[in-house]
Amino acid sequence: MRTIVSVIGVLLVLGGLVWVAQGLNLPFAPRSFMTADRAWILIGAVTAAVGALAVGWARRQPGPMR
Repeated sequence: MRTIVSVIGVLLVLGGLVWVAQGLNLPFAPRSFMTADRAWILIGAVTAAVGALAVGWARRQPGPMR
C-alpha cells in the first residue's frame, strides 16, 4: 500500500508541476488549453502539495511485519 500511495503521490507532484509551468506559460511547458491560464498555477500548486503530502504520509507508515 505504501508503494502505491508513493507512486500516486509522485505522479501528482509531477503533474501539478507541469500544470504550474503551463499556467506560467514557461517555454519548456507543453502547449495546451491550459497555457497562460493563471487558474492552472493554483490548481497545479494544490495538486503538487497533495502529492507531496501523500508521499510524506506513505513514508511515515510502518513497514510490513517480519
